[in-house]
Parts: sequence; C-alpha cells; structure tokens
Amino acid sequence: DGVRLWHHRGMGLVFQVFDADRIARLPGPLAIGHVRYSTMGSVRLENAQPLVVPSPWGPLALAHNGNLINAPQLRAELEAGGVEFSGTTDSEVIAHLIARTPAPEPEDAVASAMRRIEGAYTVVVLVAGRVLGCRDAHAIRPLAAGTTGRSWILASETCAFDHLGAVPVRDVDPGELVILDAGGLRSIQVLPPGRDAHCVFEYIYFARPDTVLADRNVHLARRRMGRILAREHPAQGDVVIPVPDSGASAAMGFAEASGIPLEVGLVKNRYIGRTFIQPDPAMRDFGVRVKLNPLRDVLDGRRVVMVDDSIVRGTTSGKIVRMLRAAGATEVHVRISSPPIRYPCFYGIDTSSRGQLVAATQSVENIRELLAADSLGYLSQAGLVEALQLAPERLCMACLDGHYPTRVPLESLAGRHALEPVADRPPEPALQGGRDE
Repeated sequence: DGVRLWHHRGMGLVFQVFDADRIARLPGPLAIGHVRYSTMGSVRLENAQPLVVPSPWGPLALAHNGNLINAPQLRAELEAGGVEFSGTTDSEVIAHLIARTPAPEPEDAVASAMRRIEGAYTVVVLVAGRVLGCRDAHAIRPLAAGTTGRSWILASETCAFDHLGAVPVRDVDPGELVILDAGGLRSIQVLPPGRDAHCVFEYIYFARPDTVLADRNVHLARRRMGRILAREHPAQGDVVIPVPDSGASAAMGFAEASGIPLEVGLVKNRYIGRTFIQPDPAMRDFGVRVKLNPLRDVLDGRRVVMVDDSIVRGTTSGKIVRMLRAAGATEVHVRISSPPIRYPCFYGIDTSSRGQLVAATQSVENIRELLAADSLGYLSQAGLVEALQLAPERLCMACLDGHYPTRVPLESLAGRHALEPVADRPPEPALQGGRDE
C-alpha cells in the first residue's frame, strides 16, 4: 500500500483462502497472486506462493510458473552464502537469487537473475512500489499484459483480463522484462530471444478454453484437434461423449466431423479438482471415482466414443472406461486429442520421469488392452500442429518427441522432491500395469 507489504496465503481453493473479509484487509494499488500446481517441492504451506523474502529494496514478493533445471546448483550456492530456505521450491531459489544480487534497482537484479536461471519460467515480483514480470527466452510458459485503461495487469491466461474488465494488449516477449509502476508499462529486452517453444500441453490440457495463447483461442484449437482426430481415427459409435471438462471442445469437433451425436455421458462434480494434477497417486485414484458420474440413461445399450485430451499415466482413462461399461455401454472407443506422451517434462508439468508415462513403455495396442477399450486412437503430431495453426518450430513438443528446447537434467535430478533432503523424499511410484492397475 506504499507503506508496507501485506501478505496472505493458504491451502485450498481461491475462494476459500480469500474470502471477502480477507480481501478487505489487503489494501493498496499493487498486488500479485498465485495458484500453485506443484512440480517441485511438496504440497505444504511454506511452499505456497507468493513467497516473501527480505531484499535491499524492502520486502520482495514473488510468484513463479514453470520449472528451473539448475535450481539445485543455485540453491547450494545460495546456502553456501548464508541463505536459509523455508521451503523446497525452485521459486524460492529465484526469490533469494534476486534479493542477493547487488544492484541499484530491483529490475536490474531481476535481469541479472534471468541470465542465471535455466528452464521454463514466468515470474512476477512485487517490490518497491512496482510489479516486475519476466519470461524465459523460449516463452515456454505463457504471460500476457492487459489494461483497463487506468491499470496494467499481467496474467498467465488472458481469461483473467475478461473478469477484470481489461483488454489484452500483447504477450510478454521471450526474454523480456516488463516493469509496471505509476508511469505505466516499461520494457527491457534482457535475453536474446531463442526460438519460440510454446508448450503444447497448455493447448491440450492446462489452459482454460476461454484463454488466448500466442494469438490462438484454446477452445477453437481444441475443437480443430477433435475434427482432425475424427478424420485420422474414425469410429463406429452411437454417441460421442467428452471427458469433462478438458475433453469437451475436442469432443465437439469430433462429433461435428463424424456426424455422430454429441451427448453428456459423464457429469462432473464441480467441487473436485483436476485429477491429473493431484500430486499423490492415491488422491488421483480417489478423485476419479468421486469426480465423474456416468449417465446410465444416455449410455445404456450404446456404442460410445469417449473423447479425452490426453493419456498420461493411464490410470484415469482405464477407470472411466470401466465406469462407462458398468453404466451399460456396449462398446467404448477411446479417442485422444493429443499424441502419446512418451517423454518427461522438465518445464513445469509433473511428469519428470519416463516411468510415470504409460506410452513411454507400452504400444498403442497394449494401452488399449490396459484401458479395456474396444479401440484406441491418438491424434498424430502432424494433426496437432495443423490444429494449432502454429509452425512446429514455434512449439515445445518435447513430451511427444523428446526434442527439448534447452539442455535438460538427468531424470534422477528432476522432479518435485529434487530440493528436499533425500531422507524426506517419498518413494517414486512405479509404473503400474494390468487391467486392475
């Protein structure tokens, strides 16, 4: 508020952590916020963001989306210099790296940190009466700037601008640092831009359908994925049903292209979060059972074409197929609006080991058997590129083809527990197989 930095964070959904009372006690014209999807560091309060650390310019708050590949080395260097860490995230490494950098202004320290951190990142910093935002040299993770006419806003997804009555202005460029203060928006090109490497999984799964990424509306891109999927892998069915919610747009496109009626065959419990991003396998398993309820009156006696966005571990899809059969479906044809996920991600998706990925070790036919589906078809990589209407050299498709835009660590050094003491790390779950999984 110009005098002090007010800070609040908690575990739970946004409306649970920030009720009207709490928001009223957070004054001031500048703010940053964060919703955490954990890829490094356990799910506990000290790893929640924004993080606040002391700095030469006063308290410094930081929020980060992405994943660093050199966080362990930087953390060891900072600890050797006397920094005491309260959590186990790479985001805290960035915060202390900025705070420990000798510089006349905080933006100079952020620029210096950008030259040292490696991997995928979008970062926002609140310090000394300004908000700073930056993006890695390959623009792997999204960050856009918008305005209400009186205020500037940075957001990972443009749908946030709609809720605030703002209009998107532009994406933050690869390697760019932007400064929002009383004078408006200023820009510094810190890093020479590398090749664009927009994460395809943002389009496939992560982003909201009402978001625009790299000038491409996510819903329309997913609908095109479904149309092309129907062309590449037609199915004989009576109804097309999406796996809600991220399969909805692709299912619409599949139904349009195939002429098979689109139906609601699975009803989603809105109080259960996205099951893939649950960090614990047992929680993912429980989440599937309570999250989706099949509509027997729609499914009974029907040949069902089930459209979903992706298969990562295979556990969720197999359980849904069995739910559909239990509700009376005579056939279940699974269609996936992305190619097989065969390689780990080191850039902010919780798949840092090939052992977590069913397609890394199993053929499409083996996966079909694991799912107990009558048929299984994936969108091709060429079909995905066609649907996104972006040149393939502007995309990061490393999870599909193993071609990473940066150097990557050994798999043993990656993952959510890379910054935790070895004794505190839980055992890695083994890849499970068989129809009972």
